[in-house]
Amino acid sequence: MARVDKDKLNLAEVSAIGIGGMIGGGIFAVLGLAIATAGHAVVLTLAGGGVIALLTGLSYAHLGLHFRGDGGSFTYIEKAFASPLVAGCAGWLLVVGYVGTLALYATAFGDYGATLFGLGGARPVTAVLVGLVLIGFLGINLRGARTSGSVELGVVAIKLVILAVFAAAGFIGIHTAHFVPLFDRGIASPLVAVALIFVAYEGFELIPNAIDEMADPEHNLRRAIVIAIVLTTIIYIVVAVAALGNLTPAQIQQDQEYVLAVAARPTLGEAGFVLIGIAALLSTASAINATLFGAARLAMVMAEEHALPQVFALQERTRPVPYVSLLALTVLSLAFALLVPLPAISGFASATFLVIFAAVNFSALRLSGRIGLSPSIPLAGGLLATASLGLLLWHDWQVDRLSLYFLLAVYGSVVAIQIVLTVRRGRLPPGGLTPLART
Repeated sequence: MARVDKDKLNLAEVSAIGIGGMIGGGIFAVLGLAIATAGHAVVLTLAGGGVIALLTGLSYAHLGLHFRGDGGSFTYIEKAFASPLVAGCAGWLLVVGYVGTLALYATAFGDYGATLFGLGGARPVTAVLVGLVLIGFLGINLRGARTSGSVELGVVAIKLVILAVFAAAGFIGIHTAHFVPLFDRGIASPLVAVALIFVAYEGFELIPNAIDEMADPEHNLRRAIVIAIVLTTIIYIVVAVAALGNLTPAQIQQDQEYVLAVAARPTLGEAGFVLIGIAALLSTASAINATLFGAARLAMVMAEEHALPQVFALQERTRPVPYVSLLALTVLSLAFALLVPLPAISGFASATFLVIFAAVNFSALRLSGRIGLSPSIPLAGGLLATASLGLLLWHDWQVDRLSLYFLLAVYGSVVAIQIVLTVRRGRLPPGGLTPLART
């Protein structure tokens, strides 16, 4: 029997990284938006997001085993298209997307924390809590992968128990009339909602980033991704049904930001409100931990590939801890949380991960023969992610052009920076955008 390395992450800990990365801003920050947009058909929205995530997760699993390393999406796109410009843009977008996601989770943590202590709306209190949670998990990640994985497993277990209590109590007082007619907001609304809240499914792609610190990755990588996505989707659906069954659409619209806490009151009273508030703090905190863990390793690999300044590749001498990347991501996330409007952050994060997931699926399609994956899986995942992105852009153009302009400005800046960097390194001809042949 092979010896088990006690310093490696086991299946439960690896799965917890994916679950923690997804059940954070998802269940607490955007579930109210999902119900308000999709109406009674919110279950179809959440199931649709789960399908896109699962198809994409299978692509990640096969790519992760074939191209081992912490680079994740950046590495897969680089290997598939052999273009420094394409891979660099994707990597930069992913890093910035992680910064936005960390800011989203930290802001939700600050808002829930301030409200739980009776100080809701006090911006200085929220800002202090945002800083404390980001710096706290910076310290945990600086201690290494084993500490991060153990903390993640414990936090995920606690919050799942709390959500199970909420769901069980919610189903006792459920009102079936709240679910008819199914398409009360129209047939297109559930599809638009998939795109709006897709950031809720960001997180599973962090799992391949830790493959070098994972025990038995040949067996555990794919299992962990599938477990994380399926379990998270089921939890989203069950909790959404419990919330919608206890609240009217008007109540949900009014209390989007704290919809689960409000939904707990009919059956659990104020104790339920507090319990859900605690779960929200744990959930957003664990999402920060998981996201910071994977994003720092991505930035490190990008630096090693000369897509980021070399300083981001620095690690501790005795442990593979990318401390410069961790520090930089924490500082940038704090700035995002305090300076950028939350709707713009959320929309940007969803759009960015739809772009990245579409690119990874098409990378897996291009390499399907080499990685042992049926082409139909990445093709379906890529087309669904692209269609959802189109719906999100159309929605922003119709109702939230400020977020669309912010999105386009960031994307344009990323492409411009990467073109300049690629030309300076001599990997792109100054007269065009076709990458030079590799020797």
